[in-house]
Amino acid sequence: MRRLFAFVVFGLALPAAAETLDLEQAIARALDADPRIEERQHFVAAARGLREEAEGHGGWFVESNTFLAIAPKTEGSIFKSGTCVVASCDLRDDRYELNGLSPWLKMEMALIKPLYTFGKLEGYSDAAEANIRVKEGDVQLQRNATVLDVKKAYYGYLAARDGRLVLEDVAKRVQSAVDLVQGWLDEGEGDVKQSDLYALQSGYALIAKYKAQAEALEKIALGGLKVLIGVPLADSLEIAERRIRPVELPELDLEALQTQAMEQRPEMQQLAAGLQARRSLVEANKSGSMPDLYAGVAGLLSYAWERERLENPYIYDPFNELGVTPVIGLRWNWQPGVIDGKTRVAEAELNALIAKSSFAQKGIPYQVTEQYYQVQGYYEAVQQLEQAGRSARRWMVSSYTDFEAGLEKAEKIMTAMQAYALAMTDYVQTTFEYNMHVARLDDVTGVSR
Repeated sequence: MRRLFAFVVFGLALPAAAETLDLEQAIARALDADPRIEERQHFVAAARGLREEAEGHGGWFVESNTFLAIAPKTEGSIFKSGTCVVASCDLRDDRYELNGLSPWLKMEMALIKPLYTFGKLEGYSDAAEANIRVKEGDVQLQRNATVLDVKKAYYGYLAARDGRLVLEDVAKRVQSAVDLVQGWLDEGEGDVKQSDLYALQSGYALIAKYKAQAEALEKIALGGLKVLIGVPLADSLEIAERRIRPVELPELDLEALQTQAMEQRPEMQQLAAGLQARRSLVEANKSGSMPDLYAGVAGLLSYAWERERLENPYIYDPFNELGVTPVIGLRWNWQPGVIDGKTRVAEAELNALIAKSSFAQKGIPYQVTEQYYQVQGYYEAVQQLEQAGRSARRWMVSSYTDFEAGLEKAEKIMTAMQAYALAMTDYVQTTFEYNMHVARLDDVTGVSR
């Protein structure tokens, strides 16, 4: 039992294992966790609400007015004497004499169903439907932007870490050379001078500076990746890849990529939806000068407690009335200046979208062309720098070996180490740039997640 207790306590005391993610897992996590995507999804829900509102104008609705007020109290019939006999049929004339007050309840209600709106309902509904597609395009654009952010943080972390490791390797060799020269100087051996020691120490300080900068970039990139995938900054996170590597070169040719972009880019789909929405709004606004045909049922209830009811069908009493009837009619709210203004606004916005669409037809192929040639150029640069890095490392190792044997001068080994550090850090940075240009090429050609 004691052993079991000790094992449990020891297990609880162990730090939690760091989570390890590869790039695809990181992207999947970020797409689920990014609040910017959720924000745009709420805008889609709002657009759906606008569509429901537009369609709701075509359904049954109620117009109602109810109030409780006071009315003059009155008793008796319409004649002064209360009845009409041959000698006394004088009508009452005390309408404006206050003989008391009566509570008065009045209710007016109509149940109405639009039958035909001359295109207004259809226009606004079509515009609302197209607006949903525009907002859905915003969601996809943000998803693509999130993927780019994840790749930038992921590859950036790998590049910073690999650069730091290269500089640590060089720093160790420079420090070994410093210790070796210091020992030779102390013992009066070797063909070295005090200036050689100073040169090595200066080189070590510069390497330490760049290593510190690489460590900072490494931490920044990893912190950014944690934010994107929803991991607390205090938690540990490991990257599955042990080093940055160039991704595969895209296989499609330029023309195929341009065609793919014009067909799959969310912006092109948004433009098409936006044009449809604006055209529908133009037509809806133009039909604003037309009436709405409707049918329904209308009713009225008016009742004052302290007034006698008049049953004569030819006499209207606003304080005591009851009635209901089916109706069919035209509602017309015609404001020519307002309607013309709204139509001009909608037409101007439609023309602006048409101009934007025209520019997109030219701009998007250029964006694809730009990224395509960037990818091609950086791919070739990565291949050359990879070979340069291998050669520079062989140069550094052989120079250091010769230096230890006393066959090489300190300035030569510093030159070799500097060449190796520059070649490898340039390789790492160029690989990062190449991978990001491939990612941007996916983005501009409409590759979606």
